[in-house]
Amino acid sequence: MLFFINSTFNQKNSGIEHAQLKRASLFREHKEAFKLVFREWNPSIHRFLAEAGVSESETLSMFDYFQKTEHVEEKILHVEDLDFGVESLTYNKEPEQSRYLVFQGQQLIARVRYFGEDPLERVSAVEYFDGFGNLYRVDFYDFRGFLSLCQWYTPDNKIGTEVWLDINGKPVLETFNKYDGNMKYDKTGWRLLSSEGAIYNFANIDELTLHFLDLLNEEYWQGDKANIFIMDRTHLADWALLNLERPAYTVLHLHNSHAGNAQEPMHLVMNNFYEFGLMNSNGYDAIVSATEKQTLDVSKRFNPQSKLFTIPVGVVPNEVFSEKRIDMKERKVHSVLVTARVAPEKRIDHIIRAIGIARQTVPDITLDFYGYVDHRNDDSAQKAINAAIKEYHMEEAVHQFKYANNVGELQKEFQVYALASIMEGFNLSLMEAISHGMVGVTYDVNYGPNELIVDGENGFVVPYEGIQEMADRLVELFTQEDKLQKMSTQSYELSRRYSEENVWKAWQALINDANKKNIAYRSPITEGIGDQRIYSTKKSK
Repeated sequence: MLFFINSTFNQKNSGIEHAQLKRASLFREHKEAFKLVFREWNPSIHRFLAEAGVSESETLSMFDYFQKTEHVEEKILHVEDLDFGVESLTYNKEPEQSRYLVFQGQQLIARVRYFGEDPLERVSAVEYFDGFGNLYRVDFYDFRGFLSLCQWYTPDNKIGTEVWLDINGKPVLETFNKYDGNMKYDKTGWRLLSSEGAIYNFANIDELTLHFLDLLNEEYWQGDKANIFIMDRTHLADWALLNLERPAYTVLHLHNSHAGNAQEPMHLVMNNFYEFGLMNSNGYDAIVSATEKQTLDVSKRFNPQSKLFTIPVGVVPNEVFSEKRIDMKERKVHSVLVTARVAPEKRIDHIIRAIGIARQTVPDITLDFYGYVDHRNDDSAQKAINAAIKEYHMEEAVHQFKYANNVGELQKEFQVYALASIMEGFNLSLMEAISHGMVGVTYDVNYGPNELIVDGENGFVVPYEGIQEMADRLVELFTQEDKLQKMSTQSYELSRRYSEENVWKAWQALINDANKKNIAYRSPITEGIGDQRIYSTKKSK
């Protein structure tokens, strides 16, 4: 079995989740069994995965696993269905807060929240209050309609104990929050109550994760070939996979630059998400990078003994290649598109400034960008965008939209895809853009953009932070229609590098290597331990 390890899955996701979905589709097509493994508790994860086309048989959540709620018949639970132990209740709805206030006379009994985007108003959480109006417990419900998590509050209004329940309401997993020696309020341990009656105590969630992965490895043990564990978010299992009880084929997957400064990949500090894994990379069987350039850099810098594989995280579906090609003259004239998080590292403001300069020669260039806003650093990315728009008087030329689910259709309407990131691991949006005939203009940034775009063929790779150079290339494209069309045609052709056939060949190489691994294993002694009759017999002799 192949296990792809991630944290969670939401309605709006980042590149790693989109890469997992493309990989899942590829593996599904080739009938290679896999599980998307998620470590974090998420009451809506089954709903979001189902909307993305992932079945329950392909899903494995750590909390579901311990709660025995992997496969649950969905039930719609409304506020009126809850039992508060008292009668004569009134329900005051506060739609702007997506909740109900539950009263008995003048006494507030509870606040009941429902999933705000759900028209059926399914219960999502219940906050309970005592006779003095103090919050003492919050219950969280799974979207499928059962109580999943209880949080008990301390007198000073902090979460003290958290308890996860099985479908029958029996506690199966607990964690405890206390002040440590430095007066930091944090989790001090986890306790697992197994269905067999055993009680396990863990110091932290990493030890719990190791236990979980050991159970998976044992449950799906085949004897003749290794289970394959691939860390899509490395920090969730980098230590655990080095300490598995049974042998497995373990993979460190680099979804981003291994260096903190992507432009200095052979020097300087490492990306903190990969530091532990790379420092211990000889303990894993393989390292996967999305581009050949990163594979070479990892080999040169770390000289690892583990196998190195280059496997693109993006896949262009076969049906895309059979679609009608759209000429540049059929698209929005002099249009630029960006689909990315509004985040500091994406530097959309650089693109706006480049367009502002280019508009002095081609005054009708427009930019449309789609993506949710990252509010880090007091909305610094959004503020930089607003400042650039104001400086170049582009209020009518720049159009900002929320997260888009129809990216492929959008890309067929625009001519140029622009990118000015600080670092990338691949950039799925750019790959999809060229598969739909868009021409790319990107900074020379590691890793992905400077490989997806072949300079002078399907777009331009300009110097890193070269705002003026990006502007010059935009002018060149929008004043030379023949060149723009020629590069668009080449984008369609070069996107075949990421066809299902080519990417599957890359995955097959890794799977074949995994199948060759020696997994000879001697299980620990389980018989005769603690058997008092044997002990008494030996003693009498």
